[in-house]
Amino acid sequence: MSLSPELLLHGYSIGIFPMAEHRDDPELFWVDPKFRGVFPLDGFHISRSLARRIRKCGYTITINQNFDGVVDGCADRSDTWINPELRRLYRSLHHSGHAHSLEVWEDEELVGGVFGVALGAAFFGESMFSLRKDASKIALAYMVDRLRRTGFTLFDAQFLTAHLASLGAIEISRAVYQSELKQALDLSADFTAQLSQTPQGVIQRITQTS
Repeated sequence: MSLSPELLLHGYSIGIFPMAEHRDDPELFWVDPKFRGVFPLDGFHISRSLARRIRKCGYTITINQNFDGVVDGCADRSDTWINPELRRLYRSLHHSGHAHSLEVWEDEELVGGVFGVALGAAFFGESMFSLRKDASKIALAYMVDRLRRTGFTLFDAQFLTAHLASLGAIEISRAVYQSELKQALDLSADFTAQLSQTPQGVIQRITQTS
């Protein structure tokens, strides 16, 4: 199927999301999981080792500075569901202010990041990548801190994996997800709000609420 950006946003608003079988498959299909992975925004887990990495890694964190680079980094793997059509759609949503990225930089090199779609106070996490140890975990920590502080109430992770569970993600039923989504869509949030996100501040805020 071919989607417009408007139809894609409508899909998110009713709890479904698109995927492709693989990078070379031009067809998209809607996914409506029976159980949904989500990150409780007050339950992200920062281990001692991750806290040390955040404090000492020296990475620079930005938002929306290289959206295409983050999407490309997420798609640069042997098995990916991000095909050219989805790249086009996400780029369009980014230009309209509905899709955002958080980047992790080592000097001038993009070494990790996460991107997703925002509607109301819901953030639909799509994918993340890492070219350095723990770069994607660090991106998620900064993302959770930003979402909490800018008014978001739902951080959708789509599917629960062991990796995400180790960071505090949980699985909820479709019915519970739909209820939380409905509440989030009735609220407003501002992903791009100006924030100070120092490594120590991120660690303190998350550990105080987790």
